Amino acid sequence: MQHIVKAAGVAGGGTPTPEQLELIHRQTKTPLAAEELYVFSLRLCDDQPDRDGERFDAQALPALAKMLVGKTGLSDHRWDAERQVARIFDTTVEHEEGTSFIRAWVYLLRAYNQQLIDEIEGGIRREVSIGCAMKKRRCSICGAEMGSCAHEKGQVYGGQLCTAVLSEPADAYEFSFVAVPAQPKAGVMKRFGAQAGLEQAAREAGCWDEYRAMKSAAAMGQAQALRRRGELVRLGMALELGLDRTLLERMAAALEPEDVEAVCRGWSRCMRALYPGQTQLDAVPEHGGDDEFRI
Repeated sequence: MQHIVKAAGVAGGGTPTPEQLELIHRQTKTPLAAEELYVFSLRLCDDQPDRDGERFDAQALPALAKMLVGKTGLSDHRWDAERQVARIFDTTVEHEEGTSFIRAWVYLLRAYNQQLIDEIEGGIRREVSIGCAMKKRRCSICGAEMGSCAHEKGQVYGGQLCTAVLSEPADAYEFSFVAVPAQPKAGVMKRFGAQAGLEQAAREAGCWDEYRAMKSAAAMGQAQALRRRGELVRLGMALELGLDRTLLERMAAALEPEDVEAVCRGWSRCMRALYPGQTQLDAVPEHGGDDEFRI
């Protein structure tokens, strides 16, 4: 994938306006003078496919934008209090050339962050990423939960690129300055809370090897389920049931694994009844002779 240096990300900064200062004071414990603060805006995330083959559902952006207000700014997603350098005080969802994206306004204290301000003004610090949790990852082709259907991220089906669509935001953690963001224009690091929590718990409990073995076994089971769903689609097409491939794929994705197996067994019996196996040569008639082989 082509490396892209974002022209978006960090936009111009400066002293907050009176309206911005009022919003900032909702985040501070004591009032601050405008001269003490430096504000800038970020293009955080959009609804376009990123480097991971995933994209945010445009309908999820407004809720995610609200969750980001008040969240802290870090460096490289390192959750360390000493690395807190900024805070989001306002967000909006904007639209540009067919793309929806979240713009955030951020403030930091001039007294402790002059070097960072210089790097922002000089264009050194401009790639950003957010940490968030999304409840659902669905296939852009059939709408099923990603991984439960036969489609793969990055592949093209019927002229459409398959991506994982992220929807229903559960939480927003922070934003960070990074070197290489996931999204070409903004950079997004998604954290799916349950997965990250399991891995951390496994490491802390000293059972990382067991966790990896279970994860590998689950992946093998998932691969087998994908193959069987693909077999269901193949049998449905071969039987000429009058159902197009897209409908068969949706049906396969919606069925439980045991139901997929049951359908495959039933349709396999139908295939054998319709197209029984035959020998290459029929048996020689009782009267004998070689007429069957005469050209």
